[in-house]
Formats: sequence, structure tokens, C-alpha cells
Amino acid sequence: MPLAQVECIVAGAGVVGLAVARALAQAGREVILIEAADRIGSETSSRNSEVIHAGIYYPPDSLMARLCVEGRTLLYAYCRERGIPHRQCGKLIVATSATELEQLPAIAARAARNGVTDLSQISVADARILEPALATTGALLSPSTGIIDSHAYMLSLLGDAENAGAVLALNSPVERGRVTDNGIVLDVGGAEPVRLACRLFVNAAGLAAPKLARLIKGLPPALVPREYYAKGDYFSHVGKAPFSRLIYPVPVKGALGIHLTLDMAGQARFGPDIEWVDTLNYDVDPAKAASFYAGVRRYFPDLKDGALVPAYSGIRPKIVPPDVASQDFVVQGPGVHGVPGLINLFGIESPGLTASLALAKLVAET
Repeated sequence: MPLAQVECIVAGAGVVGLAVARALAQAGREVILIEAADRIGSETSSRNSEVIHAGIYYPPDSLMARLCVEGRTLLYAYCRERGIPHRQCGKLIVATSATELEQLPAIAARAARNGVTDLSQISVADARILEPALATTGALLSPSTGIIDSHAYMLSLLGDAENAGAVLALNSPVERGRVTDNGIVLDVGGAEPVRLACRLFVNAAGLAAPKLARLIKGLPPALVPREYYAKGDYFSHVGKAPFSRLIYPVPVKGALGIHLTLDMAGQARFGPDIEWVDTLNYDVDPAKAASFYAGVRRYFPDLKDGALVPAYSGIRPKIVPPDVASQDFVVQGPGVHGVPGLINLFGIESPGLTASLALAKLVAET
């Protein structure tokens, strides 16, 4: 197998891998971006709500919180500069009972600790002025939440990376790797298998990141987390969108509930739910519609029968089991595992899209 030397390899051409490749290439480094699939962003990056998150719910002082807030600012600026379709439409976090209403100050306090400075509690009357179809006992208004065309964003990141000299290789799965005195050596499959040696290897493989890490001989196996898959289904709303903002119910038992999001075409969709699965299957079960109707009608009682149709599903790259309430991003560098030139990105779920530019900046500085 032929051996080629390159300075940096990034594995995984989802939104985070693309952002990392861009950051490294724009810093003047030689970069090859390898992707096992036949196109960029075909898994987690294209199967989400396309929301630009404010940074409200994440544990204070976590990487998720810090990088979401920083990344949101960077992402809005990037979208404006590059003409990426996006809209800062705002979000309402809605209570539908007295008990939920009592939780709003605590949510606002956590957001403030995370650096979200524009969240405000509004009355029922004000909420109904903003969204006449809404049923609520009170709400929080998040003006800095928005939506983005994730595909246009990924194409722009790829264009930036390639303009800076990065090379994308699709259909290029990593089959094995090993740590050497001079860096990381990877055997990459595909139509023309090749052996690549690099000084820096960034594992940004998303759902497959733990599996890929286990293929690298010389990385302590105990430092590779187990992967868990949290599947979420989405249903689209037939007809005109009933709201102009995103609508999130007050979280119950750590779950965000069935929320309403919008796409850039103005289509409303509801989801995701959470189902822990063992395999990657993106089918949407139409029978789940019953539970979606029940969840949505808590805040949108006028939702008509037959208004929801199956849309798509996504799977979050979890690294904690179902009984663990939350996880954080893991940016695992040489200071943790002792392997020079290796950075593993584990558990990069939501808000990974929002945090992507900040994550890339962190990786480039690690």
C-alpha cells in the first residue's frame, strides 16, 4: 500500500470536521479531510433541527455552554458575511401549568450564568401578542435563538477550506491506524486504498468517533468512551406554519419535549422525541404521531388531526447511557491520552452546529 505524508488529517466531513479543516487550512497548514460516506454532512449534520442555539440549558462552566455562546456569535457573523441563509427569529420557552411557570426563573438564571444576557420572562398576554395560537401560563423569550440552512453553511465551510488548500476525499473510511514516533499512520480504504502518515490527526467522525478511536493502536483503550445512540424523530406540519418563532416547552425530567422549529422555507416541524437505539436506522415510525399530537397540544391546542406527517430522524452521538442526565463535549488531546498529534472529539451532539466555529478554533489552538 502506498504511503503518503501529510501534515494534518481530519476524519469526518460533518459540520464540525469541515469547520476544523477550514480553521487548520486557513492557519497555513496542509490538510486532508477524509470522509467515509459519499457526501459531506450526511448523518448528524443534516439530520437536526438547524437551530442556532442561544446557550440556555447547558450545565454552567461546561464546554457545551461556553462554546455554544461563543459559537453563536461567530456563526451569526459568518452567516452575515457570507450570505448564508439564516434568520434570528427568536424562541419562546413556554410553561403550560403553574408548576412549569415556577421553573422559568431557574432556567433564566442558568442561562445568565452561561452568558446568555438577553433572555426575559414575559406575561401570558405578551406571549399571546407574539404568538396568538399559543396556550401558556407564561414564557421566556430568547431573541438570540435562530435558524440556519445547514447545507449552505457546510458548503461554505468546504469552499473556505478548499480555497485555503485543504483537500476533501470522499468514500475514504479509516480501516486501521497506529501511533508512531513521528505521528499517526492511517490505512484508508476506498477505491484506491492508501496509507497516510500525519503529524496531526483530528477524529471528528461524530457517531463513529469512538469506533474510529478504537482502531488506533497505541491509544489507551480505557480512554475511549462507549458510544450510545439517542434517536429523535421529526414530523412536519401540513400547511401554513402556526407560529413565527421557535416554541419549546419547559423541560420535563431533563428532556426538552416535543418542540416546534422552522426551516428557512417557513415549514414548521415538530420534534425530536428520544428513543435509545442500538443501530443506525433513520426510519420514522408513523405510529409515533399519537404521542406527538399529545405533546404539541400542550402549547398548541388547535393542532388539527392529520396535520402531522413523518419527516425525518436524527441520531445524537451520546457517550453516556440513558440514566445519565447530561453529557459534555469532549475535546481529548495529548494532555489527556499522552499521544502527540491526536485530538479526539467525542459526544459532539447539539449544540454542535452552533458551536462549530468555536470548536474549530479550540481544536486549532490545542
